Amino acid sequence: MTIPSSNPLTPAPPLPSHQLSVLIGEEELKRRIEELAQEISADLREKDPVIVCVLKGAFVFVADLIRKLDLPVTTEFIRVSSYGNNVVTSGEVKLELDLANSVAGRHLVLVEDIVDTGLTLQYLRANLQARGPASIRVCALLHKPDNNVKLSTIDYVGFNIPSKFVVGYGLDYQGYYRNLPYIAQIQDLQ
Repeated sequence: MTIPSSNPLTPAPPLPSHQLSVLIGEEELKRRIEELAQEISADLREKDPVIVCVLKGAFVFVADLIRKLDLPVTTEFIRVSSYGNNVVTSGEVKLELDLANSVAGRHLVLVEDIVDTGLTLQYLRANLQARGPASIRVCALLHKPDNNVKLSTIDYVGFNIPSKFVVGYGLDYQGYYRNLPYIAQIQDLQ
């Protein structure tokens, strides 16, 4: 086994330095997440729902959302990829991490960070439907209606946004910017 050298002369990769413009501020996010939690709580009060977090992008959103829900829930995680390090989808969805437990007979709330073309959502719905849940509802923090070529239905939408590449609040560009407490548009991406 080769251990990587910690040669101090090897330069670290450059950190990104993009111009960001805030699209949705921190307080606006908090208000809307509270409203979404109230809607979900009212709709699923007697249903014992499973919140299915789509990793990695939705983890910040799910953490805040479930703390605002006024009902008992369990949480599962699934990870798919269709972007890689690109700013546009590859058109192919790959399952990278599956649910840990059965969801048969359960009411699911699939929580996405963003619905863009609808391709990932279409894949996830079909994948989860094959497992025999009682129902599947979708909650997306962000939706780009102009790009939703699959015409995917979303039950709970945080914000409709323009067809721009956004980061922050869990969404990233090449792994960076997930920690921003707001949603921002990167100005200088091609």
